[in-house]
Amino acid sequence: MAGAITVRLSDAASARPRHVNESRPVRILLITIALLFMAFVVLLPLLSVIIEALSKGFGTFSESINDPDALAALRLTIFTAAIAVPLNTIFGVAAAWAIGKFRFRGKNLLITLIDLPFAVSPVISGLIYVLLFGAQGFFGPWLDERGIGIIFALPGIVLATTFVTFPFVARELIPLMQAQGVQEEEAAASLGAGGWQIFWRVTLPNIKWGLLYGIILCNARAMGEFGAVSVVSGHIRGETNTLPLHIEILYNEYQFTASFAVASLLVLLAFVTLVVKSLVEWKTAQGNKEAEGGAGH
Repeated sequence: MAGAITVRLSDAASARPRHVNESRPVRILLITIALLFMAFVVLLPLLSVIIEALSKGFGTFSESINDPDALAALRLTIFTAAIAVPLNTIFGVAAAWAIGKFRFRGKNLLITLIDLPFAVSPVISGLIYVLLFGAQGFFGPWLDERGIGIIFALPGIVLATTFVTFPFVARELIPLMQAQGVQEEEAAASLGAGGWQIFWRVTLPNIKWGLLYGIILCNARAMGEFGAVSVVSGHIRGETNTLPLHIEILYNEYQFTASFAVASLLVLLAFVTLVVKSLVEWKTAQGNKEAEGGAGH
């Protein structure tokens, strides 16, 4: 009997994936290569931004950060994200709920349209709005007669940012809702709950961490978007320049220290986003463990 158990264990060990049984030197080599790659591709550029920003002292750094144009660019970036992210959140939840919980004609077409911004260059996305709302665009003359400015103004920046970022929330929630199925919603409906009651008390609690994760990704892209916003902004200092555009202008004017100082603001925003993202992932993992433990009992 003991011999049979030993044979079975050896067979199970031999059936394990090869990467689990790699020798210690191979594992150390692979981990070292991965860490070196991350250091050169991610950490070194970030450190170079901080070092260059402080190369002429903290006084110059503070002056660059407190420049009126830089502060205006920061406000515009935050304001744009504050509009685009909630819009994409509402759309993403609605689209994911429809796709993940219901059957209807055109579902695959809707998924394709959601993925469209991933396939289209951001520059082309911005050009679309110029062709629609520009002075020579389809709606341009009508808007001009009524004194409504879209291109080279805040509405155009918000529209371009919303377009390039709207897949993030939906794409994060669609697989989650499909994996969860509709059993809980059907049970709630059988007990007499209405559509909104089902959504607020059943669906939303089940997707809250995935939703937050999608919002974080959407916000990070909104604050760092360059291509689409560059086309529709007009690059007007203190008015239509977001942080990425302001950094480009400073760099093109050979104000390297100032450009890296302002870039450090984006690095800070990215770091905060990364911390929040890690917390959400940790909380999601804890919730999954608790759910598995409850199911085990």
